[in-house]
Amino acid sequence: MLIDPTLTTRPPQLGAQHAEALARTHYGRILEAHGLGGERDRNFRMVAPDGSQFLLKISNPGEAVDIVHLQNAVLNHLRDRAPSLPVPRPVASVEGTYETPILLDDGRPSILRMLTFLPGTPLVQSPRSTSQRQALGRCLAGLDQALHDFSHPAAHHDLLWNVAAAHRLSGMIDSIMDAQRRRQVRQFMDHYEAITLPALPPLRAQVIHNDFNLGNVLVQPDRTDEVAAIIDFGDVIHSPLVSEIATAAAYQLADGADPLLSAAEMIGAYHELLPLRPAEKAVLLDLVMARLVITVLITEWRAKRYPENRAYILRNNGLAWAGLEHIARLSREEANSRLLQFCLSGDDQ
Repeated sequence: MLIDPTLTTRPPQLGAQHAEALARTHYGRILEAHGLGGERDRNFRMVAPDGSQFLLKISNPGEAVDIVHLQNAVLNHLRDRAPSLPVPRPVASVEGTYETPILLDDGRPSILRMLTFLPGTPLVQSPRSTSQRQALGRCLAGLDQALHDFSHPAAHHDLLWNVAAAHRLSGMIDSIMDAQRRRQVRQFMDHYEAITLPALPPLRAQVIHNDFNLGNVLVQPDRTDEVAAIIDFGDVIHSPLVSEIATAAAYQLADGADPLLSAAEMIGAYHELLPLRPAEKAVLLDLVMARLVITVLITEWRAKRYPENRAYILRNNGLAWAGLEHIARLSREEANSRLLQFCLSGDDQ
């Protein structure tokens, strides 16, 4: 079983004063640091005297240099190709670079970088609505359209959060304590390996954000159907295009009395701008379920390994189990039909 080094490597340990010193030394800026939550990296919101804000990121020592470069290259591509998209922009250091190698106090190497900081209300804290979900679908389609021609040598890297490679987590299934849930995940994985996996290679593929979750999308506080920011490009990868909307839809399944309707509204809006092809529609449900399975497997495994960060790691675990259980109550045909109920065009493509 492949294990991402960033999932087994302790995140950087440093405080606000250290972050402020790094900003002065490498960016020539006097900024006040405020620590932010994070699973792999150490992040700070940096505030200037004039009120402008930045994000200072100290990468996990297990993160490869070329992966950090990939993330910045994506953001610079979006800056040039789709300047209206609300995504962070890399900030150059005083040396004129976007990535600065540093040594942590414990002697481990890391990479320092700074991005612009985009304020907003995370989806998880926002009222939900049909218009909001439709806005999310359109915004995500616009993002993928802008990334259509982006390429980078590191984009094909291994990533456990890639729904197109969920089978690599089979070794984690036995760690699920509840026997019924363990059996449910095993049955899904058997179907995935036999049916879904062979269907993926012919599909359209490109670089995608791959983590359009409730914490990585911000909306305007007073206009909650307007996307204010798409953040955290740490899981960017080259994957089947349909993986993008499947991953995003998985986080809508616990929204309201009819979770599949909520997901379908986002999928339908995405499809209006970037129509899904028949072969992509055929695997969409399985890829949604793959994201839910990946979430429960990785988060339960990591929570046991890092109990001090358990609450943050498990923030999406309960929602993922709820989504799996909701789908399990339906036939495959009904669940698929309800997910695609607003996808009324594009079958001839």
